[in-house]
Amino acid sequence: MKLKILQISQDYRLRGGSDRVFFDTISILRKHGHEVIPFTAASEGATATKWSAYFPKGANFERPRPMDPIRYLYSRRAALAIDRLIRDQNPKLGHLHIYYGRLTASILPRMKKAGIPIVQTLHEYKLICPVYGLRSNGQNCEACQGHAFWRALPRRCNRNSFLRTCLSVAESYISRFLGSLDSIDHFIAVSDFVRKKMISYGVPEHKISTIHNFVDMPSEPPSQAVGEYFLYVGRLERYKGVFTLLDAIEPLTECQLLIVGDGNDRQALTREIERRKLDHVTLLGFRQDRELAELIRGCRCVVLPSICYETFGLAVLEAFQFGRPVIASRIGGIPEVLDDGSDGFLVAPEDAAALRNRITWMKNHPTKALEMGRTGYEKAASQFTSEAYYEEIMKIYRSVL
Repeated sequence: MKLKILQISQDYRLRGGSDRVFFDTISILRKHGHEVIPFTAASEGATATKWSAYFPKGANFERPRPMDPIRYLYSRRAALAIDRLIRDQNPKLGHLHIYYGRLTASILPRMKKAGIPIVQTLHEYKLICPVYGLRSNGQNCEACQGHAFWRALPRRCNRNSFLRTCLSVAESYISRFLGSLDSIDHFIAVSDFVRKKMISYGVPEHKISTIHNFVDMPSEPPSQAVGEYFLYVGRLERYKGVFTLLDAIEPLTECQLLIVGDGNDRQALTREIERRKLDHVTLLGFRQDRELAELIRGCRCVVLPSICYETFGLAVLEAFQFGRPVIASRIGGIPEVLDDGSDGFLVAPEDAAALRNRITWMKNHPTKALEMGRTGYEKAASQFTSEAYYEEIMKIYRSVL
């Protein structure tokens, strides 16, 4: 069965893990002979594609104008653009990723009116949390219980701003009214943790399945060099545990730490590194593709000290791709990918002492660290492949057609 499929996301450019899944899904579907049409908002720096003529202009988050808050709630441009795309191309199925914010839920009634089945991959907790992350004021939070979004208002959950939180709450209610729950034929959770959390807050159990993310294994075998430095790859945000990582690594002056990524707390992190005189910690900024691969390949271990409910932990698989073990927090979907003591270590979130202990272990046991990395490599090669992902996603597609 060959299909014409819409793959829908916010932007047609690679900026994070959800974007990678979006592009990789397009790639694996095309490899198997399906016709895939991307639909995203237009944006600066987007990857070139013949489909960009259909991409509507979305709300501008960097330099907002007076109409941008309205466009964040409902985009008439997106609704008209998807009408035109459906009329011109007659797709048979729509697969949503992160579509809200710039495309908005305005596209959902148009797709349902056209009779297009819709599935959605849940990369975050937007369906049950108006600020997407099940976090409020630096703490994990489930106060809204999946539907009482107004409870975010007194908590000022969006950057401690009442106005921003009002906008987030309004958007959540409008999206729910437009069909963000009822119009989706099937949801794809990227971990059992996400699936169970969604079910506990009202998503019907029969409408949601787990399909783990995947990685393409490199053609060359993993390096047999033990690696000398430790590596963090991810967003530079407090909820990613980067400041806990500084606490852990501070006295370990013999352990070099490279930090790769960008985010809202980059400047604060830079100031803290300078204040503590952490000469063994280096901020590299954003890296991708071959440069990132070489950094992972050359490290002793990848460290992911997140304190939020990680939906999956794609960075764990990216480390396993190159035969590197991982030290990560025991939270969210991470324990579904990482086996404590086998291909890495799990530690309690925000426990700097435990994190320091495991970094020290990796430093003092290079051969065993290499063996752990090999175990992770074999796991990724057998359990988290693109072909396994494709087979599972096609089951979902067939179930809604």
